[in-house]
Amino acid sequence: MPTRAAPASNTTRLAFSQTKISTPILGVLGILAFIAVWELASRLELVNSTYLPPFTEVAVTVVEVVFGEQYRAQFWTALGNTMLGWSVGLAISLVFGIVAGLVIGSNRWVREFTHSTIEFLRPIPSVGLIPIAIVIFGVRPTATIAIVVWACFWVILIHVVYGVSDVDPVAASTARSYGFGPLARARYVVWPTLLPYLMTGVRLSGTIALVVAITIEIVVQAPGIGQMIAQYQSAGNAPVVYALALLAGVLGLIINLVLRQLENSVLAWHPSVRGEVIP
Repeated sequence: MPTRAAPASNTTRLAFSQTKISTPILGVLGILAFIAVWELASRLELVNSTYLPPFTEVAVTVVEVVFGEQYRAQFWTALGNTMLGWSVGLAISLVFGIVAGLVIGSNRWVREFTHSTIEFLRPIPSVGLIPIAIVIFGVRPTATIAIVVWACFWVILIHVVYGVSDVDPVAASTARSYGFGPLARARYVVWPTLLPYLMTGVRLSGTIALVVAITIEIVVQAPGIGQMIAQYQSAGNAPVVYALALLAGVLGLIINLVLRQLENSVLAWHPSVRGEVIP
């Protein structure tokens, strides 16, 4: 019995979903749909426009915040403070996470000994440590950095531990039998296995660090975009609050795209990036 041919529409849909441009096109369409719903909900008074200004009004405010005389200096200073906490906190967590992950992941006894402690400390929410950070560091960027380090350290640590644990024991034994020293084994055996895990941890931590930094700034009025959001929220200036929220979202998107590009560049040799299929 002859098989029925697939409908042309299904074939076209499948072909489009497999193209490189399908994801960005669908993403743009989703954003446009969200903007349209936002604009209509405010214009038609489905939501009180005092609390949800139309998107077009917020878009104009975004331009004023970034380039206008009234907000420009304050915004760029706040952005610098937020990025300072983000970058320094992420860098510190990266260093400590890699070192601790290598030490823990390289030895089965150390992994088993520290497993319970890690699983106890890792779920502690970073926001819950804000009062302790304020007592120790005060309302300064140092407090933001400390909380960002706590939030990102565990992500980096877990990815490094799993990466080191995933090293092929046959490859490690072969390298040892060929006379590779500890540094050579780390370079040619451990590092290639660890790197994909590490880059995933860095990409995830980049977004987490930004969210945590802005949250701390909102809660404790530490210098940064979060403090600016809280300030204008208290003043009842909804368009500026939404404009700053959108700018924070754009900043997060840029960070994610940059880190993803970095990941693709560093892992250009890896099958997941090259698109190879391993049988």
